[in-house]
Amino acid sequence: MNTLTRTKKDGQESRLMSGFLNAIEKAGNRLPEPALIFFYFLLAVMGLSAVLSMVEFDIVNPVTQQSVQINNLLSAEALTSTLANMVTTFTGFAPLGIVLVAMLGVGVAESSGFINVALKKMLRVTPKKLLTPMLIFVAMFSHVAADAGYVLVIPLGAIIFMSAGRHPLVGIAAAFSGVSGGFAANMVPTGNDALLQGFTQAAAQLLDSTYTVNTLCNLFFGIASSIVITLVGWWVTERIVEPRVSKMTLDGDFKHDEDMSHVSAQESRAFNIAGVVMILSLVALAAAAWPQSSMLRSPDGSLTAYSAPIMKSIVPLIFLIFIIPGIVFGFASRRFKTGKDVINSMNDSMSKMGSYMVMAFFCAMFIKAFSDSNIGTLVALAGADGLKAMALPGEATIIGMIVLTAVVNLLIGSASAKWGLLSPIMVPMLMAVGISPELTQAAFRIGDSSTNIITPLMVFFPLVVVYCQRYVKGAGVGTLVSMMMPYSIAFFVTWSLFLLAWWGLGMPLGVAAPYTWSAG
Repeated sequence: MNTLTRTKKDGQESRLMSGFLNAIEKAGNRLPEPALIFFYFLLAVMGLSAVLSMVEFDIVNPVTQQSVQINNLLSAEALTSTLANMVTTFTGFAPLGIVLVAMLGVGVAESSGFINVALKKMLRVTPKKLLTPMLIFVAMFSHVAADAGYVLVIPLGAIIFMSAGRHPLVGIAAAFSGVSGGFAANMVPTGNDALLQGFTQAAAQLLDSTYTVNTLCNLFFGIASSIVITLVGWWVTERIVEPRVSKMTLDGDFKHDEDMSHVSAQESRAFNIAGVVMILSLVALAAAAWPQSSMLRSPDGSLTAYSAPIMKSIVPLIFLIFIIPGIVFGFASRRFKTGKDVINSMNDSMSKMGSYMVMAFFCAMFIKAFSDSNIGTLVALAGADGLKAMALPGEATIIGMIVLTAVVNLLIGSASAKWGLLSPIMVPMLMAVGISPELTQAAFRIGDSSTNIITPLMVFFPLVVVYCQRYVKGAGVGTLVSMMMPYSIAFFVTWSLFLLAWWGLGMPLGVAAPYTWSAG
């Protein structure tokens, strides 16, 4: 018996949506693993380079002022170089070290329970009227702990909403919209900033070998976006989602989840101690950076210049900011008893990165081949010529970038996998028509976030369906997608317009982040 109360119109919409999702799922299931995608692309680039190397092109690189020539990667010299440099190609892959170092610190803070208790405390002290926006905001803040939001904030959101007399699936929807739909928005830097920056800089250097991208290039826009997404998510939750979801009958077994919001006295005391240590650490950092003669500043005294040691230390600072209070909390709460427990938490964090490291290997090889072949430069400049001929305004080009990413995201859920494929083409292409890599990255992040919550191919989507089934047994993929579709549409439209407005007003995207680029 169907446990969901719905109108006839709702049923028709559900059937149409199910048909659409079935088609997407069928197409997506035919795709190989991301690592294999990069491997196949590597083979394709090598083969294509051999063919195109025999063709003369009249496209001129605006930086070198020379005609683009494709290099044959299947030549004896190129193959020898590929084998000789394979190890350094992998170890020199910029996103790899950045992500692993950041996750070592965050992993300790997460394993010790410091992050979990912090999120619980933030939600528990929130007035009921502000429950929805605070849940969405905290869900976005959980990005600093990688996947912690999926395993903690989403189920916790259901419990807190139910304790407030609201439908638990509304809490799941609101939390999911912040964790996944608002993935590009945050008040503080996260490992994702460093991850995408590595891809963006590598792609930009296909056209301009000296170009550097600051890790915090989207920070200011991300901070403003977190406010916008919180407000939009709040409106969608209470005006669109809750009236419909509240009709669903609760018939699941969810009593065993009631203790998830509990914080013991010992955990609370440990959190207070760790919180003080964290604040003192930030104060010490600020004091060290404050003097004009500080070693953390660039030679000209700037804190935000790319050459400033503090800017080059963003990832190590993320590591320290999380590992120090994580260790303090672990010992104070007795979760950690010896130094071995700290090391084990790091080991556990790294064990979860195995699939990423495999993907990173093939991605590094693909990007290196793509760069060496000059195919990326050729495609980018040819595409730029086409864009110039179309004479589209920059705003239309950026919207097109957002749409492209949103569509690709329906089939390839990994942000790093998508950007690894798209950035070598899109970043140089848009640079050639005067759009900066930083702006292109911001557009990518909007498209990547907006459709995360409606694709069953996103790795945590099945887990969220299970959360729903704890409360409504008949809930399935279609149920979750129907809940999240309003968020996806609202985020896509509002966020895109917000980026255009932010750009039009000349507001800074982030640190050292121009909107335009020229070969000049």
